[in-house]
Order: sequence, then C-alpha cells, then structure tokens
Amino acid sequence: MTNILIVDDDVNILKLVDIHLTEEGFTVLSAKDGTEALSMLKKVTCDVAVVDVMMPFMDGFSLTKEIRKTYDIPVILLTAKNQIEDKEKGFQSGTDDYLVKPFEPKELIFRIKALLRRYDKHAEEMIIRLGRTTINKNNYEVQIGNRTLLLPLKEFELLYFLTSNPMQVFSREHLIDQIWGMDYEGDERTVDVHIKRLRERFSEWTDDFQIKTVRGVGYLLEAKR
Repeated sequence: MTNILIVDDDVNILKLVDIHLTEEGFTVLSAKDGTEALSMLKKVTCDVAVVDVMMPFMDGFSLTKEIRKTYDIPVILLTAKNQIEDKEKGFQSGTDDYLVKPFEPKELIFRIKALLRRYDKHAEEMIIRLGRTTINKNNYEVQIGNRTLLLPLKEFELLYFLTSNPMQVFSREHLIDQIWGMDYEGDERTVDVHIKRLRERFSEWTDDFQIKTVRGVGYLLEAKR
C-alpha cells in the first residue's frame, strides 16, 4: 500500500485530496501543520509528501527542508502563488514538484504517480548485482544466494563504492576521501584493514568479485563476468 502524506491547514483541501487519492487506491494521512507532519513521519512510512506552502508555525519551505534532512521521499509543494521567486524558493528547499492552487485533483494524482515511478527507478539504481551477489544501498544489505549479510557501515560503503566502479584503480587517499570524508584524521592503514576484512568475509562465500591490490597504487575490484 502506498502512503501519501497531505499537509495543509485548509480542512477542505485535506478532505478533497483524501477523497480522490483514496479512490485511486492510495492510503492518505493528513496533517494540519508541519509539526504534526514531522511527528507522523516518525511513526508511519510515507511514500510521498504533498505540502502546502502557507501554513502557521512552519511554512511549506521549512517543512520540506526538514523532510529532506531525514527522509528520501518525493515532495510536492502546493501554493496559491504563481511567481517565479516562490518556485525558485521551493526548489531550493528541496521539493520535487510544484502545483499551484486551485488545481485539478487528477493533475495531483498524475504528478504523484510520476514521482513514484521516478523514485522507484532511483531505488533500483541503488542496487548492484554481480552474479549471485546483490549489494543493496536502499537497506544496506548484501545478499549472496539465499544468505543475507549485514556489514559494518564503512565496510558496506567501501564495498558499494568499489562495486560501483569495477576495474578502476583507487588510491588509499581517494578511498579515504570517498568513504570517511576529507576531514578524517586517521591514517591510510584504515583502508587496508577494511579491505582485509572484506576479503576475509567474501572469499568463503562467493567468487563473484575479488578486491585486488595494485602495488604502489591502491586497490581495484574485479567482477566475474
């Protein structure tokens, strides 16, 4: 079931949208302001948020920014204004789409469905498959056949980066910047330790890939064809 969160201080808009989205088979959750919406998001997994711009306590721009900090879901902003400055502010806050009031409920439904398709594609792009091995960044799981593995975070991120760029040689310094960040204060031996752990884990379970040392340079991942 697809959950759509509608945030608007206008009760009539909430009722209208609820009726039409429910007829389309969506589950609708309603909130009258940003605080209520954020509280609801903590309790229920939502697939799309439809947010009114003009609300008391927290406007739609601020709510969109808060949603973006924690949740990877599409956001549609609703507004009574049709000025380019408002649209610019909306997209800067992180919205995916923009709909001006008054709007046809069918148009909102079309836009919701389009965003769901776009995000489904994005989710699929977060999955890497090498033979029988699947590396899924949506849930940070690695699956080999019927076996599911949960790696420590940095091991997973290092593996995901290498499998995303097979047959490319990366220096230890580059891997530090990519995985640990440029502000990391440890030394490059951290990479060696994590590579060693990955090799030990996967050498027993799969030959779909191998992490190889390029002497004097760094590491590369060789994927089985």
